[in-house]
Amino acid sequence: MYNYKKFMAELEQKNPAQPEFIQAASEIVASVIDTVNANPMYLKNKILDRIVVPNRIVEFKVEWEDDNHEIQVNRGWRVQFNNAIGPYKGGLRFHSNVTLGTLKFLGFEQTFKNSLTTLPMGGGKGGSDFSPKGKSDDEIMRFCRSFMTELFKHIGPSTDVPAGDVGVGGREIGFLYGQYKRIRDENTGVLTGKGLEWGGSLIRPEATGFGALYYAQELLKDFGDRIEGKRVSISGYGNVAWGAAMKATQMGAKVVTISGSKGYVLDEDGVNSEEKWNYMLMMRATNSGDLAGYAKKFGAKFFPGERPWGVPVDIAMPCAYQNELSEADAKALVKNGVKYVIETSNMGCTPEAVAVFKEAKIPVAPSKAANAGGVAVSGLEMSQNSEHLAWSAEEVDNKLHDIMVNIHNACVREGKQKDGSVDYIKGANIAGFKKVADAMCAQGY
Repeated sequence: MYNYKKFMAELEQKNPAQPEFIQAASEIVASVIDTVNANPMYLKNKILDRIVVPNRIVEFKVEWEDDNHEIQVNRGWRVQFNNAIGPYKGGLRFHSNVTLGTLKFLGFEQTFKNSLTTLPMGGGKGGSDFSPKGKSDDEIMRFCRSFMTELFKHIGPSTDVPAGDVGVGGREIGFLYGQYKRIRDENTGVLTGKGLEWGGSLIRPEATGFGALYYAQELLKDFGDRIEGKRVSISGYGNVAWGAAMKATQMGAKVVTISGSKGYVLDEDGVNSEEKWNYMLMMRATNSGDLAGYAKKFGAKFFPGERPWGVPVDIAMPCAYQNELSEADAKALVKNGVKYVIETSNMGCTPEAVAVFKEAKIPVAPSKAANAGGVAVSGLEMSQNSEHLAWSAEEVDNKLHDIMVNIHNACVREGKQKDGSVDYIKGANIAGFKKVADAMCAQGY
């Protein structure tokens, strides 16, 4: 039998200075430990011991030349966490604060998120402490070529299929895929998030934001409510926030904030037009984060150095980064009457924030469920590549909607409490865990 405190103490000892990974593991273990202890097969196969250790971690040096002809050196990683139900699948993150611990946390979460989609995908994550911000296109291209020259040895359409993440958009995927093709001399779906002209899928850039709203729509139905007419606070300005702003507007809600590292914008008219969405795309493409420019152009208010969680809203959607919504932010949201929290970035809320929401009986949609839309459409892109087909936007969107409805239903099924309420976080963790654990048991060790 597993003891939670003893297990987590040992895990933390074995993974020092990796707080994000320990945080993610703590949440999963707390949710599933009773399920594990009640299942003799899980105990016999020591599932918890095995599932928290990555199958493989690849670390490599990335050498590249900047525009001043100076040699630069960065670190690169690929964490191949679990492939029990399919090829490793998960994004590449390029950001100056990327660490191995961050990537382990993301790969661990990705394992259960991918399981929830019901598509045959395992969990992985990778990246580098290289930041595209302030770099020229040529510098980014040279870095991507060097990065892929090492990474290509460990990936493939049936082995490991990376995608984009923070700092890795269509431009970076293009440079990475081009180098893979040069080395391997083949056109295969080894990366997702590709351009439409060379194997990409329609609505992939919007998919995470779209999927989060589809999940939110189902969650609100549980409370006899609907999204139409709701005020929504969104953080970030990248693809996730962009997709969420568009879909929320289409559903009749009003998105009143976007944000970045320099502050946030309050747009009382709503982030609700093609022109405003295109401005977000421009900020993403240039890594400018020019929120003051957005405010000036559209008559909104810019609050430098602040976060958007003090604005009164019905729905809060952290869309930027892990642990971006703190205990103090949660208390401010509760005080201002927030009704629902949709965790759209990976582990967007700190544990303390989640505790505040739970005490206030405010439902929290966990990221591994709510933001699974991105990887779901990546999985659909893999299917299209395998079949050498290109589905219409309507076909992809319909499949994405069905996947998100099924994820919500799985969370409700596994998260139903004795008093009739639903713990969406626990439900997502148990539902995602069971499929992976059953596959591991069936395949031996």
